This record gives sequence, structure tokens and C-alpha cells, in this order.
Amino acid sequence: MTEIRYVSRYTSPLGGITLASDGEYLTGLWFDGQTHFPSLSGYEKDGSGLPAVIQTVKWLDAYFGGEIPDFTPPLRFELTPFQEEVCAAMLKIPYGETSTYGAIAKEIARKRGVARTSAQAVGGAVGRNPVSLIVPCHRVVGYGGSLTGYAGGLYRKAALLELEKKTVNKKDTERK
Repeated sequence: MTEIRYVSRYTSPLGGITLASDGEYLTGLWFDGQTHFPSLSGYEKDGSGLPAVIQTVKWLDAYFGGEIPDFTPPLRFELTPFQEEVCAAMLKIPYGETSTYGAIAKEIARKRGVARTSAQAVGGAVGRNPVSLIVPCHRVVGYGGSLTGYAGGLYRKAALLELEKKTVNKKDTERK
């Protein structure tokens, strides 16, 4: 796995967030208390002055401020090939929209030229997303739009989707 050398904190409207960096790239972003939160012992150097962390804070400020961020901080993380495919699929989900675990599984199966990929396997990869929010795992929902499986807690998933919905609706109103 990518070595986490620096950490910093961000206070969001939905609770504390830990940012991790290898010194050059953002390597992790987790809500406090979420599942699959890694141990950061031994790597607790302050990273708040690093360019990747500064960019991430700007991204988070814009996002939680009701804006659609128009950039992505530099990211680096080591994933399995399957997790990489799932992260790539999540990055394609537009702001304010959702996709399903099943739809992502079908897309991966199509790209691989196989009959089927497990939606449960997609769910496992989504749940281990090392950079929450920026890689928008909160935009992946269950069949029929049900809110299932968010490592940061379903209440946060619902709040994030509502924030995006309000932002998109506000932008649509401003254009008229």
C-alpha cells in the first residue's frame, strides 16, 4: 500500500475528516469513525502545508460551500486492478447524479468482455475507496436508488447527495 507519511485534519459540516498524503499526492480521505479507516500511527507528521493537502482543502471548502469543484487534487493510491476499475467508474458519475452497484458491475463486465461481474464485489471495492468524496462513492446506490453501504455512515451519504441535489438545483435556477 501507499505509505502515508503526512496527515492533517479538516472539519466538515458532517464531522471531522482525516487527509493523508505521501508528500506529493493525496493518498487518503476518511470521515472520522468510518469503516476501513487505516491505522495512521507512526505517520502523524503535519501535512497541512503540502500543496496536495492545500488543494484538497480548497476542494472540500468549495464542495461543502455548495459549489461544484472544477478540479481534482493530485491523487495516488495502490489498489487491486478491480478496485481501480471501480474507482474509475465512480469518477465518471456526474456531480448530483447516482449510479448503482449493478450498473457499475455491468459496465466492468462489458469492458472485460465477460458475461457478468458481481455487484457485491463492486460494493466491497466501493466500501474500500481510500479517497472518499473526491472519488464519489456516496453517489453509488442500491437497486432502485436505495441508500445502502457507505463506509462513512448512511446519514452522511444522504446528506452528501442532498447537498449535491441542492447545488445542482440552485445552478439550474440561476441559469433561467
